[in-house]
Amino acid sequence: MDKTGFVEIQVQGSIGNMELSPNTYDIREIGSILINVESLLFPNEKKDRPLISYQIEAGSVRHIFKTSIQYIIGFNALLGQISENENIDFLDLPTARAIEDFQQVAIKKGYSFYIKTSIPQSNEIIVNRKTRYFRSEAVWAMAEFYFYGRVVDVGGKDKANIHLQTEQLGVIRIETPVSFLEHYEGNMLYRNFGIRASGIQHSDTGEIDRLNLKFIELTEYEPKYDEVYLNSLRAKASQWIKKTDPDSWLKSIRGSYE
Repeated sequence: MDKTGFVEIQVQGSIGNMELSPNTYDIREIGSILINVESLLFPNEKKDRPLISYQIEAGSVRHIFKTSIQYIIGFNALLGQISENENIDFLDLPTARAIEDFQQVAIKKGYSFYIKTSIPQSNEIIVNRKTRYFRSEAVWAMAEFYFYGRVVDVGGKDKANIHLQTEQLGVIRIETPVSFLEHYEGNMLYRNFGIRASGIQHSDTGEIDRLNLKFIELTEYEPKYDEVYLNSLRAKASQWIKKTDPDSWLKSIRGSYE
């Protein structure tokens, strides 16, 4: 079995009286396709993703993206789910945004996007003026979060951010006021912190929009195993545990519920 496969995005349409072709397709539109495909295939951690090669071909405009076959197989299954559900609410947020971007271009410019893979009898979705691949806004709500981890980067030219390496979410970027960073005393790089931040969260899946997190508060955080403290808790608990029948205690907690 081949170790690589490809995703094909064919764009059909026209610019005025000219049919779309590689010669009439603007470089900005190519750039948008490149960014969106990375989000389609690798919505979360992009740092360690495999190589994605690219070529553009005629046939209106055919964008060919070649990468590891295991990701192509997974993406082909995802296309099948999108086609079956005619809905993108279940997708990871970066993937949903990429599909939405195609939808917005389709409505604005009258383009049609045909997205499929190299898998035999590939699943396919079509995005055009008639489709409505948009997330249901009602399922996203504002929320506050506490993130704990190690600061791996601070600052930014246009927007200031703190990059926090977390155990469950990987590296997250939190938009942070320049005024806070200017007045922070000491170096926070490679130290552990807790950060309180605001953002939006999917009310059904619990997914967090990690691209739009905003800083609220920074707290010192140094996780450690305190054996003396834990032993003192065990000593306190042992006094009443010895006098308690576990089955009777459990029944009293449950009450009449079985």
